Amino acid sequence: MQSPKGKLLAIGGAEDKGTNLETGEINRNNLNFFELGILRRLVQETGGVNSRIEVITTASMIPIEVGENYLNAFGKIGCNNIGLMHIRNRTDVMSPDFIERIKNCEAVMFTGGNQMRLTSTFGGTDFLTSIMKRYKEDDHFLVAGTSAGAMAMSNTMIYEGNAAKAHLKGEVKITTGLGFMQDVIFDSHFEKRGRFGRLAQAIATNPSSIGIGLGEDTGVLISDGNKMEAIGSGLVMIVDGHDICYSNIADIPDGNPISIENLKVHFCESGNGYIVNERLFLPEVKDGAVVKKTVYIE
Repeated sequence: MQSPKGKLLAIGGAEDKGTNLETGEINRNNLNFFELGILRRLVQETGGVNSRIEVITTASMIPIEVGENYLNAFGKIGCNNIGLMHIRNRTDVMSPDFIERIKNCEAVMFTGGNQMRLTSTFGGTDFLTSIMKRYKEDDHFLVAGTSAGAMAMSNTMIYEGNAAKAHLKGEVKITTGLGFMQDVIFDSHFEKRGRFGRLAQAIATNPSSIGIGLGEDTGVLISDGNKMEAIGSGLVMIVDGHDICYSNIADIPDGNPISIENLKVHFCESGNGYIVNERLFLPEVKDGAVVKKTVYIE
């Protein structure tokens, strides 16, 4: 299978840009964006401040406010060629105008909120097919997502799971995502909301996948559909279940604690990388290539 020519940028988010799924609250006073350094990297990857970036606010319950905040955030770094797509339902997404705009931009960005709104709105549509086509065929195209927008990027998606109960079977809910990347599962707000348990359970039930836990103000830039570079100020945690030796998750009733042996974990800071297909940690990367080897001290 040919590798996609475009890039993905999955971002762990900052404060909610819509609904907090664990509390059901809408946080209108917490619309702070991730640090502008990540936005600058997004703009850099798309060709500069004159690039056309379409921001898709579908995941959010307060799209107008979120959209205005994105206009302000991009404007602070001199990028004013920003479009807002306030797509609310599957009727909206059928508009030919939206598909035409996808054909004429350098990047799309899915905002945070509720990832199920993204999959239920865009799944199976010509709109999603158009984005996917550009991602696969255009080496100047980038698909970005923050928080819920990042979690929906993969083929397998967590859509619900209280972190405090994530060690109990059945508490983590999984469905099909937008499918830009295969064999991975993203989680966001990773350290701040204590989500290691829920990503571990997701991987225990899908051990062929790699878990990618994204801290706030942190992301991964993905090229060739496989090569990841950590960016931002926080932590990216890689959870690898390929070598699990024992797991009780298939045999216990819902509500019981899960047991897993030999789950592998890697911590990545900015500049580290990871190649998913090879399950290979990279100490330092530039465009997916190793530029410095690890030195082991005996």
